[in-house]
Amino acid sequence: MTSRPAAGGGRWVEVDPGRVARWVEGFADRHGPPTTTVEGYGLLLAAPDGATAELHTPPGAPASADVAGFVAAAGAPRRLGLLLVRKGAVAVGVADGPDLVVSKVDSRYVQGRTAAGGWSQQRFARRRDNQAKAALGDAAELAVRLLLPAAPTLAALVCGGDRRAVDSVLADRRLAPLAALRADRLLDVPEPRHAVLVDAIGAARAVHVLVRDPDRD
Repeated sequence: MTSRPAAGGGRWVEVDPGRVARWVEGFADRHGPPTTTVEGYGLLLAAPDGATAELHTPPGAPASADVAGFVAAAGAPRRLGLLLVRKGAVAVGVADGPDLVVSKVDSRYVQGRTAAGGWSQQRFARRRDNQAKAALGDAAELAVRLLLPAAPTLAALVCGGDRRAVDSVLADRRLAPLAALRADRLLDVPEPRHAVLVDAIGAARAVHVLVRDPDRD
């Protein structure tokens, strides 16, 4: 379980699907038995002392009307597509529950920025742009080859890395079926590698909880 400050107050907590029930029990122990309300993002737990917890439905899971249903839906195995793109590297995969069943990582050299000026800088910038476009083209081809055939079986596509790079890859018309499955969640990942792809499964399946505690906020 990880925690980080949330914009506007409170904190985001990422909870493994198998531990959500225990987390809710702990919330109730600390703040009192909460009332449950169905919201667009999932469930809102409101405790007697004013503390709240927003349980956000994880990618690909169905909406639930109560905590028991939410826990069952979050923990149920489902197939997720993974698309991680950053600079000249891409990683694609298909996860069946917590297991990575399809994967491929690729990279292409893209030059870094330079402080040089004049015509040299302009030539460098053009060359760098061309390299970046070629890398994104390779990423799209990889997605077409490995992810697109799996699209009918996927509950959602979870992306990570650089948002603009991901947007560019999914702008390929051939990937429209995958773009339609894209989850709102964007994973914050380093340069895509196989180990990063494996770790991304847990981040994609995790339940995000926004906690606001009157004693802290």
